[in-house]
Amino acid sequence: MPKEKPRVNIGEVIKSYRSQRGLSQGDIERRTGLLRCYLSRVENGHTVPSLETLAKIAEAMDISLADFFPGTETPRDRETQKMLGELSQDEIRFLAEIKRFSTTLSDGDKRLVLAMIRKMATLIPPPATKKLVIRRPTIV
Repeated sequence: MPKEKPRVNIGEVIKSYRSQRGLSQGDIERRTGLLRCYLSRVENGHTVPSLETLAKIAEAMDISLADFFPGTETPRDRETQKMLGELSQDEIRFLAEIKRFSTTLSDGDKRLVLAMIRKMATLIPPPATKKLVIRRPTIV
């Protein structure tokens, strides 16, 4: 029986996420221990990583393994995306850093950090956002 061709080019997805985050293949190499030449082969579609390897790459880029596969979005994911859309880039980076470091915290420490963040959110007013208006020159 012939194998069904994958619907997702995982290499292109990895490359896209890596580029969006401003990471090089060398950055991923340092974070995962995977060789840069292997990452290149994956991104160019010459090899397909195992699920375990894909999980390492996802962790290195601070994304979920499910992010590599379209159509796996849940209602909770959509709500999260909606909330993230309302945050500034600095706020998103701050949350990503918290997520990255929270994996080593005990449950009690996680609750403490969450309480501190909630307290900071009530003390500091959100920055006023200015809309950038770009006007095109009119041609007469």
